[in-house]
Amino acid sequence: MKKVLIPFVLLIVLSSLVMVACQKENTASINNGTTVKVRLTDNPVNAEEVNVDIQQVSVKFREDSIQGWKNLDTHAGIYNLLGLQNGVDTLLAVGVIPTNTLLEIRLVLGSENSIKVNGIVYPLIIPSGSESGLKIKVNKMLNGTLDSLLIDFDAALSIHQIGNGSYQLKPVLKIK
Repeated sequence: MKKVLIPFVLLIVLSSLVMVACQKENTASINNGTTVKVRLTDNPVNAEEVNVDIQQVSVKFREDSIQGWKNLDTHAGIYNLLGLQNGVDTLLAVGVIPTNTLLEIRLVLGSENSIKVNGIVYPLIIPSGSESGLKIKVNKMLNGTLDSLLIDFDAALSIHQIGNGSYQLKPVLKIK
């Protein structure tokens, strides 16, 4: 009887240790913050390419807890929005941030923005895109372990041809 009881007791002790270790790991991830991923996708537009030069992704929290903007580890580069349609998206940035209410996301753009229409590449003018960035209101409580935010960049509603033949981007961005 003792031979049967000893392995049974060891099994219970080991199971308890594993459960306690898992609980400590979950608590640690909550206390250290939330890993947030910012992804990008697009709706269709009548152009061959819509290239947006994303340099930095930042997040802003509720004012009463953390002041200012926090930069995420951004995969800076030129993104063709038309390659991000029909369920396709790409990872723009990731970072561990405090578990808190996320107020805004800011995309700071570079100067290499363009649109290709009928084989001709035109510069894409973005008012204040490289200065204050493109800001998206979020107002979302992060869940404590992993949160993924998908930015839908609606190129069809965002691109406007100006009377002189140039193109301007007035972004229509949504969080999904």
